Amino acid sequence: MNDPSHGLDARLATLESRLARVEQLLGTLGDKLDGPAHDASGARRSIEAWVTEYVSMRLQQLVPETCEHPEGEAVAAVAEGPVLPGTRVRCTDEVLHRLGRIPIPFVRQMVTQKVADTARAEHVGVVDVVFFERAATF
Repeated sequence: MNDPSHGLDARLATLESRLARVEQLLGTLGDKLDGPAHDASGARRSIEAWVTEYVSMRLQQLVPETCEHPEGEAVAAVAEGPVLPGTRVRCTDEVLHRLGRIPIPFVRQMVTQKVADTARAEHVGVVDVVFFERAATF
């Protein structure tokens, strides 16, 4: 016959082993909670980077590079042309058409502002489609 105390001892040893593992996991968790607080600005930068990448990807889908471009646009003819909405930066009609194809207003405004800021920084007189495609990429 089996000794009932042997089965009980085995079960007790297994239970003690499991309790030791739980204590170890709780200790690790406690160390993590007591450790340095997470950097909120790092998390913010990470989220901003993700949003920027997502918006850039969606813009690539909404304003594809395969659109037809008039070859050799004369910048002089456009010098008195339209401006980017809400700015004083000159642009071509095709750029306004591209902006109009962005369906989400706040994204359209973000793109317009980014293109205008880039045009000012690079001292670009008139934003054409080539410059727009480069500057609109986040």
